[in-house]
Amino acid sequence: MAAIAPAERHSAVTEMPDELRADVRLLGGLLGQVIAEHGGPDLLADVERLRKAVIGARRGDTTADKVAALVAEWPIDRAVQIARAFTCYFHLANLAEEHYRIRILRQRDRDDVPLRESLAEAVQELRGDERPADLVGGLEYRPVLTAHPTEARRRAVVTAIQRISGRLDAYNAPGRGAGEREEAHRRLLEEIDLLWRTAQLRSTKLDPLDEVRTAMAAFDETLFRTVPLIYRSLDAALEPGTGTRQPLAKAYIRYGSWIGGDRDGNPNVTSKVTREAVLIQSEHVLTALENATTRIGRTMTAGAMDTPPSAELRAALARATGDFPDMVSEMATRSPQEPHRQWLLYVATRVAATRRRDLDLAYRSPDELLDDLRLVQESLRGAGAVRQAYGELQHLIWQVETFGFHLAELEVRQHSQVHAATLEEIASGTLSERGEEVLATIRTIAWIQERFGVTACSRYVVSFTRSADDIAAVYELARHALGDRAPVLDVVPLFESGEDLDNSSDVLTGMVELEPVRRRLAANGRRLEVMLGYSDSAKELGPAAATLRLYDAQAALTAWAEANDVRLTLFHGRGGALGRGGGPANRAVLAQAPGSVAGRFKVTEQGEVIFARYGHSAIARRHIEQVTNAVLLASTPMVESRTAAAAAKFRTLAEQVASASESAYRALTEAPGFAEWFALVSPLEEIGSLRLGSRPARRGLGAPRSLDDLRAIPWVFAWAQTRVNLPGWYGLGSGLAAVVSGGGLAELRSAYREWPLFASLLDNVEMSLAKTDRAIASRYLALGGREDFVEQVLTEYDLTRKLVLEITGHSRLLENRRVLSRAVQLRDPYVDALSHLQLRALSALRADGDLSEGERDRLSTLLLLSVNGVAAGLQNTG
Repeated sequence: MAAIAPAERHSAVTEMPDELRADVRLLGGLLGQVIAEHGGPDLLADVERLRKAVIGARRGDTTADKVAALVAEWPIDRAVQIARAFTCYFHLANLAEEHYRIRILRQRDRDDVPLRESLAEAVQELRGDERPADLVGGLEYRPVLTAHPTEARRRAVVTAIQRISGRLDAYNAPGRGAGEREEAHRRLLEEIDLLWRTAQLRSTKLDPLDEVRTAMAAFDETLFRTVPLIYRSLDAALEPGTGTRQPLAKAYIRYGSWIGGDRDGNPNVTSKVTREAVLIQSEHVLTALENATTRIGRTMTAGAMDTPPSAELRAALARATGDFPDMVSEMATRSPQEPHRQWLLYVATRVAATRRRDLDLAYRSPDELLDDLRLVQESLRGAGAVRQAYGELQHLIWQVETFGFHLAELEVRQHSQVHAATLEEIASGTLSERGEEVLATIRTIAWIQERFGVTACSRYVVSFTRSADDIAAVYELARHALGDRAPVLDVVPLFESGEDLDNSSDVLTGMVELEPVRRRLAANGRRLEVMLGYSDSAKELGPAAATLRLYDAQAALTAWAEANDVRLTLFHGRGGALGRGGGPANRAVLAQAPGSVAGRFKVTEQGEVIFARYGHSAIARRHIEQVTNAVLLASTPMVESRTAAAAAKFRTLAEQVASASESAYRALTEAPGFAEWFALVSPLEEIGSLRLGSRPARRGLGAPRSLDDLRAIPWVFAWAQTRVNLPGWYGLGSGLAAVVSGGGLAELRSAYREWPLFASLLDNVEMSLAKTDRAIASRYLALGGREDFVEQVLTEYDLTRKLVLEITGHSRLLENRRVLSRAVQLRDPYVDALSHLQLRALSALRADGDLSEGERDRLSTLLLLSVNGVAAGLQNTG
């Protein structure tokens, strides 16, 4: 496939850096060679015809109708191959951009100037107004991995891309000889050939344990090794001499997971699945800890003469020899006069026994392991070997503190109505299968706590919490399940609808009056957690009104917590897509209501976001540092007071925007026939066939009759496929127009400059608008046969685009975000190609003429391949 030709496109594209251009050309050229070898030169020629046609349409040299005619002339099987080619191209283009981003991060990471939005920069900024150690001491960051189905790629495809990434690194490595470079080129071509031959679509639906194992790849390949490097960066920023002194940075990251625990609307997640999920997690983390301890132990060859062991370590070794004489004696024979090495190898053996459940030798808790590691650390420090004490050994200690023996806290989520129905069944004396499962889940939580400790699984999230009774129901069910042996539960209310967000403080008032909650607050230092749902609120209210309503709820909850002497943590249920609360995470943190962060931030990491943020160590480290930087700065009095002043100043403006935008949004989405029309103009129904995850894409059976029948994820995903991206911007134009019509344009511009929340809202909408293509979108919208809806959508798009540019002062979308603008414009024509292929399939399927079963199957394959490719091209689609 020919590489992108910069001269053919907008000036933003001509700014493409030489290194990135070289990688794109290399990968695109190799893919073209593979395509020609597999399908012959005619297939490559057809791919090139479409590539040039869509670029020509962008330049005005041809028309979209002519592109559609070109696509229509190919047999379906040929169209499938072409869709496959463009999809593979996007995977490789994304990879090239990731490599370039990593290069730039490394180039900017200079010793004399802290990297922007890094931990070092945050500590430097804090020194003027705050004591960094005070804020760092209470710092908490809790990312929660979820299995929501927004990752369209098969795991096999992701793995193939990772292998290509390694080969590209090898090819570009400096100092290689000609022979080495030629071999790297050959291996790169081999891996791209395998990517082409790997099926892009899943043949079977994922089950929840598949999703657990997929998430484990991020831990194995990235997170375990990256987390201690982040702590090391923070420690170095706090005070010189890291690695030669007691660390000042604590382990502040705690991962959570809903994968295998979230049963709201997913009957495939059972108590047995939850039990297996935590066992899989434990197997991975104990294996990693065993390997790390063994590696450090084998290299700890400091001799007893120069590095004498402490009396405590000698005594511990003597006790170990008495308990396990053969094993410890063998270690002493292999490591004579190396007591620190002997001890660490003994510790590694005990970690292995913990994994195998060898109770004679196993650790009973992570704290026991930490005691043994700190014993050898103190011995090394006492002997003067401070670099050995606070180097790799400290990394291992941080890893144990972060991941424990369970890796991530498994959180359970269930709908409040399920709890209410189960209590009714208990009262009637007849328990359904679903009711039995609710009680079995609570028993499983108790089993997890008994085996791995309370921190492994205590949070129980209640979807659609409407009152304190919904919280009380969980504790009542726990009593029915196990009586006095009920597990420790931190029940977390989840507020999702606009009405529930408004009533959230009143619900908490009733909640803290419950006896089980009072006991828990007394035991945990009056800590309470509340979850805010971004996806469903945005689906109900529209992006602008939901953003402002969520902000008001945060402010109200923060005031409530202060009045009730509660240490509140807000759990942000944000999706990857802009229509589900997505966007740059660090900017989102800085836009939170004053006092709502307070050094603590908890957020979901969903779908494709997991691999986008944690697929490569350098990217993962940068993401976590950016979020931590924002959490620290957002918690300072200076930032809080500045944000509070802006929020008060623009309060009336925000209410006007929210009211008018919600009215416009509801006028469209609640209109009779809208849900049916949406199903016609988008691949909504077909997305379920992609087998993206174990959770059903829709509530209930049959075609959707209203938005309530649709889950937020397929709602956003399907709109992205149509190139409309409606959930990311619809209604804001009307909201802004309501202010502008009253002469408020200058005030809107001031709000954009002064209020982080409003700036974040407009910037995210601008990004969503940039990923919208009006011409392609019009072709999708026309499939529904409702000109009134088409006119409403396009009119609101034009209005929103116009006013966003006027308020931001930009002459074009993303004018101030050159890298992102370049990425979007590079992809647009290639996404156009897949959209035309998708439109051909969708139009034929919707027409439903005299199609044979074979034709329908082939059209469905074309449609699903194009869905996969568009997702890869647009990124953050779900």
